[in-house]
Amino acid sequence: MQDFRKLKVWEKAHTLALSIYRVTESFPKSEVFGLTSQMRRSAASVPSNIAEGCGRNTNGDLLRTLDIAMGSARELEYQLLLSRELDFLSEEQHSQLAADVAEVDALRSHHEAAFTVTESGLFPLRTTNYKLPTT
Repeated sequence: MQDFRKLKVWEKAHTLALSIYRVTESFPKSEVFGLTSQMRRSAASVPSNIAEGCGRNTNGDLLRTLDIAMGSARELEYQLLLSRELDFLSEEQHSQLAADVAEVDALRSHHEAAFTVTESGLFPLRTTNYKLPTT
């Protein structure tokens, strides 16, 4: 188990979730149970799944939760596009938030690349006690 608060990928995902909560405050009230709620759930799901994976005992569980987190990030990526096209976000807001999603994905890919799959299961490439990079 690892302390998720020390992971770069979790920190960036957490910051992204906070940004989404802030930017959706200005969305139309008619979207409070629609796009606003969906975006907030997707954004919160990314760091939540990373935290869950850090609480698991196997590398396979960690990788599975990283994949789930990125599924939520892909949902958020589309919701950002939709929000931009509905004029709920400015081009600048959309560009920054989309770049933040891409950065979380890049950090996640870096972590997944540290593992290899063998017939016996998942193993870290460098050490048997692999820990995700921290800040």
